[in-house]
Amino acid sequence: MKTSFYSRKELELIGLKAVGGDVLISRNAKFYSPETISIGNNVRIDDFCILSGAITMGSYIHISASTILSAGQAGIEIGDFANISQRVNVFANSDDYSGQTMTNPMIPGKFKKLNQAKVTIKRHSIIGCGTVVMPGVTIEEGTAIGAMCFVDRSTKPWTIYAGIPAKAIKERSRELLRLEEKFLAEKNSL
Repeated sequence: MKTSFYSRKELELIGLKAVGGDVLISRNAKFYSPETISIGNNVRIDDFCILSGAITMGSYIHISASTILSAGQAGIEIGDFANISQRVNVFANSDDYSGQTMTNPMIPGKFKKLNQAKVTIKRHSIIGCGTVVMPGVTIEEGTAIGAMCFVDRSTKPWTIYAGIPAKAIKERSRELLRLEEKFLAEKNSL
């Protein structure tokens, strides 16, 4: 019986650099340069996601529908227990919009200036629906980014952000760390 997720055998045929156990990836997700993408354990990637370039994911991660992870060579790293909501766009590269250079992938590199810098999304972070994350940003541990934010600067750990551009609005509870311990203890006792 065919499901909406790839079977383990089908995942292996995609040619990912690494893929852990208990991984659910929609048949409607697209991978570009899959040999540069590593996925940990207990990861789910939903419909219409596009993953491109050097991406490294930890475990217990959810990438919601219609999300784009554009890592290029700079890379995107996603820590354990991170959650990326629907229609989030994470860019580790971006064209120069100043007009001093040309843009788009059909133009040779010598006529363009790309801003390329690794994006890091640390453990227990959550990024709300419709948010855009720009090159070089580190979303620190436990950060919560509200819906429809523009994140062009790194965040503080265990802080909630909202707005365009994203601004800190209050601290976030660290109760997640206690819940993580309890969850892992229960899982390991099975």
